[in-house]
Amino acid sequence: MGVSKLIYSSRYLRLTEEFMVGPDIEYLQKRLKQLSFFNTQITGKYDFETASAVKDFQEKFNLNPNGIVGPDTYNAIGLDPYDLISTPVGGYQITIDIGIFNLLLYQYGEFISSYPVAVGTSSTPSPLGSWNIIQKNKNPGGPFGSRWMKLSVSWGGYGIHGNNNPSSIGRAASHGCIRLFNDDVIELYDTISLGTPVQILGSAYTGRLLKISVTPGEDISEVQRILQILAYYRSDIDGYYGPITEKAVKDFQRNNNLIVDGIVGSSTYEALQRQKDITLGDTLP
Repeated sequence: MGVSKLIYSSRYLRLTEEFMVGPDIEYLQKRLKQLSFFNTQITGKYDFETASAVKDFQEKFNLNPNGIVGPDTYNAIGLDPYDLISTPVGGYQITIDIGIFNLLLYQYGEFISSYPVAVGTSSTPSPLGSWNIIQKNKNPGGPFGSRWMKLSVSWGGYGIHGNNNPSSIGRAASHGCIRLFNDDVIELYDTISLGTPVQILGSAYTGRLLKISVTPGEDISEVQRILQILAYYRSDIDGYYGPITEKAVKDFQRNNNLIVDGIVGSSTYEALQRQKDITLGDTLP
C-alpha cells in the first residue's frame, strides 16, 4: 500500500481578525522583500500589505493566490542562501529526541546540558532531519515566549522557542516547533550562535492512503474528527473508512478544488489541516 507523508508548516500564516504576529512572519516579509514583492516596513505582522504581497507572489509562481502561507508557498519562497553560510562559534550542536521530549546540548562532542521540550503532535509533526539555526530574535512574545531561533527547514516556519503555556512542556503539543521553558530557552539562546547544527531524531509520522477497504485505525478517526469540525461528517467517529466517510471526503475535496476520488492522500491531508486551523482560529506555532 502506498503512503503519503503528512507535511505541516508549523502554522498557516494568513489574515485574521487580530493580525498574526511573530518572527516567522518577519522572516516571510524579509524573503518577500528580497524577491521584490514586499516594499514596506518589516513588522512581523501579517497585515493587509503582507497578504497582498503573498498573493502577488503566489500568482507569479502559479500557486493558489489565497494569501495563505502553507507548505507549497514556503517551498516556493525558500531560504535566503546567506542564511546557510553562517559559521557557528563555540563548537555547539543540538540534538532533539522527540520520543523522550528532550533537547541535548553538546560542545565539541561533549554533553553539556539537557532541557525538557514540547514537540509536534502526530498530525503536526516536528521536522526530522539535520538543520541549522538561521535566525535569532529576542522577546517575540505571545506563544513564542522569550526567545526564537529559526531552523533551516525550507517548507515551513519551524523554530526553537519559548512559550506562554508551560504545561505543554514534556508533551507532543505543538504545531511542529520545539518549545522550551522561557528560562531554558534564554539560557540556550545566550549560549549558541547562528549556524549551530540541530538534529531532530524520532519516528516520522507517515499517513496511510485512506480509502474504502483499508483497515480501521486512529488515523481514520482523526480525519473523521476534522471532517466533523468542518461540518462534512455527521456520523459516529469509529475509525472505519466506509461509504459515509468516503462521501464526506469527496464533498470536502469538491469544495476545496481537489481531485474528487474519496482518497485521503497528502494533498487532502494538508487541506484538512489548513481548513481545520482556519475554522478553529488556531494560530499557534
